[in-house]
Formats: sequence, C-alpha cells, structure tokens
Amino acid sequence: AGAKEDAVNVLDLAEYTKNRPWWRKIFAPSSGSSAEKYNVATQLVIGGVTGWCTGFIFQKVGKLAATAVGGGFFLLQIANHTGYIKVDWKLVERDVNKAKQQLKFHSSGNKMSPEVKSKVDEVIIFMKKNVILTGGFAGGFLLGMAS
Repeated sequence: AGAKEDAVNVLDLAEYTKNRPWWRKIFAPSSGSSAEKYNVATQLVIGGVTGWCTGFIFQKVGKLAATAVGGGFFLLQIANHTGYIKVDWKLVERDVNKAKQQLKFHSSGNKMSPEVKSKVDEVIIFMKKNVILTGGFAGGFLLGMAS
C-alpha cells in the first residue's frame, strides 16, 4: 500500500498579524482574556481610568440621591408638623410590618433565579480571566469615590 503524504500548510503568525488591519486587532471578537491582548501596564491603566470615572460618577449621583431623599423627608416632616398633611401612622406601621414579612419570606428561600445565577457566574469567570484589569478597576473606583 502506498503511503500518501498529507500536505501541511504552515501559517506564520507574525506575517498574518502584520497583514491584518489595525481595527480588526482591536475590535475583533475574542473569547480569551484581556491578558492575551494587552500588557500589564495597559490593563492597569484601562482598569484604573474606567474605575475612577465610574467611582467619581457614582459618588456624585449618590450625593445627589441622598440629598433628594433627605430633603424630601425633611419637607414631608415640616408639612406634617405644620398640618398641611396628616400621616396615618397605624397604616404606615402595618405596611412596614407587611414588607418585613415579605422580606423574611423571600430571604428564607435563599435561592437565586437561574438567570441571575448565570450572570453572576459570567461575572466571576470574567473577573478570574482578567484579574489585573479588575484590580485596576477596583483601585480606580475607590480613588474616584474618594475624590
């Protein structure tokens, strides 16, 4: 029996990447981690800058929300004290107790829905694959919250 030789094509990766357009290198879909695409310093800078921006915006929006909620509560108390509105405190207490019972019922099951569990698993996998980027983001977020 005659042995048939298989033709093997060798792909030179250096030449292949030189011939690819720059936008495909950046925006090409990749299932790998960012560690495969960028060096450590680039990952830290990207993670730090995006984390700082997120933390800074989160801080500003949080202050605005706290001011709005506190101011609204303050105005309601003034309106109640001056007689503009009347609060049925028994109704409020009954509703609060009902909400407490519902929270106890939902927290006793301690089961996540499959959709939430799958998203949490995706986030954990991403964080494990991109430890440096995630660390840079966390540091930047804390700095953004502090500034």
